[in-house]
Amino acid sequence: MTRTGEHAQPCLLDVRLDRDTDLSVLRGQVDTALTDLGPDHRYDVVLVVSELVRNVVDHTAGPGQLRLARSRNPCQITVEVDDASWLEPVRGRSRLGEHRGRGLVMVHTLSCDWGTRFRLGGKTVFAQLRCGGEGMAAALCPEAG
Repeated sequence: MTRTGEHAQPCLLDVRLDRDTDLSVLRGQVDTALTDLGPDHRYDVVLVVSELVRNVVDHTAGPGQLRLARSRNPCQITVEVDDASWLEPVRGRSRLGEHRGRGLVMVHTLSCDWGTRFRLGGKTVFAQLRCGGEGMAAALCPEAG
C-alpha cells in the first residue's frame, strides 16, 4: 500500500483503532516496522504514535485508523491517525484532568510538522518526524528545535 499525495510513501503499518486497542502491542508493531532506525528515533516515533492513538481512544466516540509511512529521501516518518470527530485537538489542555494534556506538546516538540486535516466523516491528525541527527527533532527541523 502506498499513500498518494505530494510525496508518495510506502505504508509500513495500517491498523484499525478502537477502545480495545492494546497500546503495548501497537508500540511493539511500530518498533518492529522501524527496525532499521536507531533506538532513539524509534522511541520518538513510538511516543508520537502512542500520544495520537491515545487521543483517539480517550476523546472520540468511534473507531479510528493509524497509518505509519516512510519516505527515504529525505528519510521521514509520517504518522496519520483518523477519527470520526470534527473537534480539533487542543495542545496543552485536557478534559480528563490536570495531569493530562501534555501529549500534543510532546508531538509538537518531536515533529517537524504536525496538524489536522478535516475530511468527510471526521479528521486526520498527522505528524512528520525526520530521521538523522540526535533524535527526530534534530537540526533538520529547526522549527522544532
